[in-house]
Amino acid sequence: MASVWVPVLYMFIVFGGLAVFSYIYRRNARTKSLPPYFPSHAERNAYVTLLGKTDPPASDALLKSALVRRAMADVHRVLRLREDKMALQALLQKGSIGDDLWNSFLAAEKEIEAEIMEVVAEANTFVEGWGQVIFPTANEMIANEKMRSLFESVEETKQTLALKYGIPPSGGLPALTLAPPAPQTPSKHSDGDASSDGESATSPRTPSKSSAKKGKKRK
Repeated sequence: MASVWVPVLYMFIVFGGLAVFSYIYRRNARTKSLPPYFPSHAERNAYVTLLGKTDPPASDALLKSALVRRAMADVHRVLRLREDKMALQALLQKGSIGDDLWNSFLAAEKEIEAEIMEVVAEANTFVEGWGQVIFPTANEMIANEKMRSLFESVEETKQTLALKYGIPPSGGLPALTLAPPAPQTPSKHSDGDASSDGESATSPRTPSKSSAKKGKKRK
């Protein structure tokens, strides 16, 4: 009779231990804090610090600038989440990543939604309706910064290549200096022709002898 209860007791101990272990593991997994998907929000911390200053208080211009910088950081995070979502979903389906990373991503999405609403509310405290345009403004500023960094990198590349290949920094071909042609001195023959032409053009014609005789006969 005892031999019948031994395997039953053994199975009860094994399955009971597994159930207790699973319960404890799940409870610890729920209570364990998820690793943050993004690092600390430095721009938000800077804005909150400036907003809390009272002696002396921060100016509105400084607070607005800090709020725009905060919105720009939020735009960067939104773009990062959009880029990573499809890749994380594919990796999660393949089993390449764990649920902890996916849960961290979902928590980051909820956090950025709350952050955007908070920025919009803060912008409306300065100017009514500014919350509707602060993120488009942040988008434009990000695009301008990208263009400026692109131009700066092009200039740095040009300088590096100029130093590498020994090209002068100014570049291009040397400027050509064109001197005006020297005035031509007229020859003696041309002077004579010009003077004779001038005299024939300006001096009156002297009457001939035949015309003088005809004049006498008429008289």
